[in-house]
Amino acid sequence: MKIIDDQLIDGVVEQARKSPRLRMNHNFHQSLDDKCHRFLNALEVGTLIPVHHHPTKDETIVILRGKVRVSTYDDDGQVTASVVLSTAAGVYGVDIPKNTWHDVECLETGSVLFETKEGPFVEHEKDGILEIRK
Repeated sequence: MKIIDDQLIDGVVEQARKSPRLRMNHNFHQSLDDKCHRFLNALEVGTLIPVHHHPTKDETIVILRGKVRVSTYDDDGQVTASVVLSTAAGVYGVDIPKNTWHDVECLETGSVLFETKEGPFVEHEKDGILEIRK
């Protein structure tokens, strides 16, 4: 059994702060080839998970600490929905259907998400990232 507690979360947050990308994953799955990926994603202000989609995979994001904005987009890069996830506000997560363009923006230092989606991991090809100028 793996316990998700303050000690684990604090450690991943510290790694994110030291990372050039200002984010860090802590995987619970054993391999990138596993059928189900489950992980913590610690984010610092200044990092942005760019607009992307998973053509064949649903994704669930639940906030454990902090505050982030999750937005979805149409194929032309126009925002279709946007929500701020925050435990303080009582807005805990989103379930994003497959093939939905989306991004995640960190709004509060030390934010931590629990994410899950189908494996295996596949590097985004050129068409997996939507070019949007904000």
